[in-house]
Amino acid sequence: MPSGLLALAVGGFGIGLTEFLIAGLLPQVASSFAVSEAAAGRLISGYALSVAVGAIVLTAATARLPRKQVLVGLVVLFVLGNLLSAIAPSYPVMLWGRIVAALCHGSFFGIGSLVARSLVAPERKSRAVAVMFAGLTVANVLGVPFGALVGERWGWRAAFWAVTAVGLLALAGIIACVPGRAGTTPTTQPAPPTRLRAQLGAFRSGQVWLTLVATALGYGGMFGAFSYIAYTFTEVGGFSSADVAWLLMVYGVGLVVGNVIGGRAADRDRDRTLLLALAALTVTLAVFGLLAESATASVVLVFLMGVFGFAGVPGMITRVTDHAQGAALAAGANVSASNIGNALGAWAGGLAITVGLGYTAPLYVGAGMVLTAVAVMAVAARQDRESVLRR
Repeated sequence: MPSGLLALAVGGFGIGLTEFLIAGLLPQVASSFAVSEAAAGRLISGYALSVAVGAIVLTAATARLPRKQVLVGLVVLFVLGNLLSAIAPSYPVMLWGRIVAALCHGSFFGIGSLVARSLVAPERKSRAVAVMFAGLTVANVLGVPFGALVGERWGWRAAFWAVTAVGLLALAGIIACVPGRAGTTPTTQPAPPTRLRAQLGAFRSGQVWLTLVATALGYGGMFGAFSYIAYTFTEVGGFSSADVAWLLMVYGVGLVVGNVIGGRAADRDRDRTLLLALAALTVTLAVFGLLAESATASVVLVFLMGVFGFAGVPGMITRVTDHAQGAALAAGANVSASNIGNALGAWAGGLAITVGLGYTAPLYVGAGMVLTAVAVMAVAARQDRESVLRR
């Protein structure tokens, strides 16, 4: 395994901490700033929307720069944002810290995915992307429960100080391990577009748009349910607040398993893998809503939620970049789409709770979103297959 992939995984681990850590700390943060559950939830949706903006703007602005230099600059931005969150004296400052940290997220994973796939043979590209995203999934196994435990003992600010330290470690790893010319195209292959107009041309592909929509709905449905999972566990399942840490670890193990399986399966049959993962996630979320009062069922289903929720991520990224001829802007747009979905899912889940539908409502909302993603992905797969047969 190229050492550069491991360095990217460390960066993904730090960013994963920032994105998901807040879910386990949401009640503490809300209490600390004396804001409502819905307002605290905006620390999640605001982050997701900022990721969507940053993924497009920063990727477009840096398309012609060396990709290693771009990755280093993005991690610096990440460190500054988390530092601001750690010292935030008020809710608005905390929100701004989340926004600053979020701006680097989409571009890091978008550009990082292109760098990762350039480090391995073409037939292993989905697995290479899965290695980079392994840091994101491991963040849920080790980082998020650790953050919840740190927050329980030393306060939520200590958790963000820890994230800042991880960011500095990731910065050192990328500087030392990612090759300077990583992400460049071999001379035997057509170079991907770098000018903004040429990159925008990749969005004339209907397959690119269908994949982006499926990404937004599929990942957004899962994350919308996850955003309020701490309340589902404690208010419906009867778990204590201290149990949330290990329950999030179970979910994180599911993400790791799904990432590995999904990356390998996508290299064999990508569209089939994506359809099966989305369909299985739909069923899991719906059944979770029905059985959330059962402690045993909750543990099993939150694990499966992680497995099927992340099994499609490596395939979605390679699918959109393949149809966009390797355009960096399309890679960033895929991350942007997932976070637009995240924001929509978190907003819809919070709205369902606010109107009195209960703490299982985000699970049903998520199931509906993912079911729509199944339909979109089915259309994309059929059109792609017909296009291949016509050639």
